[in-house]
Amino acid sequence: MQRRDIEKLTELGLKRYIEGMTITSVLPEIEPLVEISKSAKRRLAWMDYERNCGNVAKTCRYFGISRKTFYAWQNRYRPDDLTTLEDRSRRPRRVRTWEVTREEERRVLSLRTRSIRYGKMKLAVIYRTTYGEALSSWKIQRVIRKHQLYYHPKQNALLRKKRLRNQPKKRITELKKEQRSGFLIALDTVVRYVSGQKRYILTGIDVHGKIAFARMYVGHGSAYATDFLRRMHYLLEGKIENIQTDNGSEFARYFRMASDALKLTHWHSRPKTPKDNAFDERFNRTLQDEFISLGHLTSDCAIFNRELTEWLVEYNFHRPHQSLGYLTPIAYQRTYTKVLPMYPSSTLD
Repeated sequence: MQRRDIEKLTELGLKRYIEGMTITSVLPEIEPLVEISKSAKRRLAWMDYERNCGNVAKTCRYFGISRKTFYAWQNRYRPDDLTTLEDRSRRPRRVRTWEVTREEERRVLSLRTRSIRYGKMKLAVIYRTTYGEALSSWKIQRVIRKHQLYYHPKQNALLRKKRLRNQPKKRITELKKEQRSGFLIALDTVVRYVSGQKRYILTGIDVHGKIAFARMYVGHGSAYATDFLRRMHYLLEGKIENIQTDNGSEFARYFRMASDALKLTHWHSRPKTPKDNAFDERFNRTLQDEFISLGHLTSDCAIFNRELTEWLVEYNFHRPHQSLGYLTPIAYQRTYTKVLPMYPSSTLD
């Protein structure tokens, strides 16, 4: 059997070992079986592996985790209660509460109703003069917001959304780069005209490990960019910390919501500064020279994406990269990154 076949079998076996782990593999005498989450099964695999080999350092190297993480879960783990391996709530023990009394709220409602165009600062002065006691403008604002006491409620809602959109963006020049795979994924859009039709090719690349992905779409909306982000997130097994894009509309709204849901920090390139995204710009050039220019461009997204997938396998698995010491991105990932080697199974699905 060739070495490549052995590696595939090892990866497949490890994935099944973690995802298909049952409670009976560790505690066959416990009845009834307890259903636990996928993350708890993964931690159970750590404990089981360490129990068999008796070496914490070897266990941490095998699963790509730190000793601090392992000991934290080992101290929490109880063999008779597997739910101790579940994630705990991160909700603060003490949270903010509504600090405006009913009487204060009633007074603010009365003043605001009589003077609908007065702002919170004016109302704070009138409140102190009328009732002989002070009430902060912040509390007055909370009452106004709770009851939507605005002269133009719809116009005010649009204004708040506009202010939210106009918040200062995080620029990529402020990010301190770290040399590890998954730390920063750069995304971009390539526009091509095919037989009078406009097509959009979204591209993404791991700035450090150079694993790349691309896909053609018929539209330019943020929903398409969201679909691409989720596919890229799946390809990299969720090992993404930061993403970088330009200021295009496809990377707003739904894309922003998806990045927040995936807990990714979104960084933006400076306007009219393509050098801020040099790695993905270079991948776009490679995509153009080694795939599109060779007669693969078509307006049929299904055909294009099918052929593009075959080229991406070639790019990630077989094409030597000068910046990686002439290793392929997957080989570099396996050699220099201490993570579970599951990328082939995700790429070929």
